[in-house]
Amino acid sequence: MMKRNTYLFKGLLILVLGTLIQSCTTQTNSKNADIIKVALRDVGHQLLLNNQDSTSRVKPIIALEEFKYQIAFENHLIIHPDSLVRIMTNSFKKANVSQHYLTEVLQCKDPQVAYSYQMKATIEKGMVPCIGRVLEKGCYTITVKFTKAPKPMVTARDSLLWVLAAGFVLLAVVLYKKNAKTTHTPTNENYEVIGHYKFYPEQNKLIKEALEISLSKKECELLAIFIAHPNQIVTRDTLTKKVWEDKGVIVGRSLDTYISKLRKLLQDDDSIKLTNVHGVGYKLEC
Repeated sequence: MMKRNTYLFKGLLILVLGTLIQSCTTQTNSKNADIIKVALRDVGHQLLLNNQDSTSRVKPIIALEEFKYQIAFENHLIIHPDSLVRIMTNSFKKANVSQHYLTEVLQCKDPQVAYSYQMKATIEKGMVPCIGRVLEKGCYTITVKFTKAPKPMVTARDSLLWVLAAGFVLLAVVLYKKNAKTTHTPTNENYEVIGHYKFYPEQNKLIKEALEISLSKKECELLAIFIAHPNQIVTRDTLTKKVWEDKGVIVGRSLDTYISKLRKLLQDDDSIKLTNVHGVGYKLEC
């Protein structure tokens, strides 16, 4: 039962933590995408103002793939590469968006790239060719692909979630240990030590660390006899007489069966061994 409860506790803990992590990751990715789209809309708006256009609109920002977005416009416009670089740099800085990205200006009529550049934190480190060449008035879309994943946006709500998660884990561990101690530490301290086990004859159980093993009545009686005679040969006659025949029960191979069961129960402890003394009986070596 203890083993089963341990697995259930671990499973529940993993499930709760996994849910919290997944929730925070999903929310963070969503926030990053929203902030990037706001920054890109600002880029589009500034480009229109640069064209003396304050009436037409920037079309909805489209996420083409992970970390890649598209800006499209309602009307034709002229694009000055130097203005594009400056506007994009300023808008991204205001929004605290990654400064590592690849920008491409595409013509609407075909997928040809009219202008492109790559930014790496600063203009000096980036590749910004032909900054003075003006793109004549036409239909353009602008794609921006971030070459480094955007920085995660940690909000007060995220911090609170992690604090609550840590508190839950700490509380769960404390309650679990308290429950384990209450469940597996018998109030009756009348026990015998055998190797790494504690044997409670009155409660028919063995305890090793957090593992509790229930014993049958016969297993308990046999183990009590062996513990009372450590490293001594106990004859088959003595065992059968005390455990079976004194109670008016005739045994066949029952003794061998129960000895085998005891061996399996004690097999996890190399410091003790229940050996067979051929033709005589058994000995508990410890």
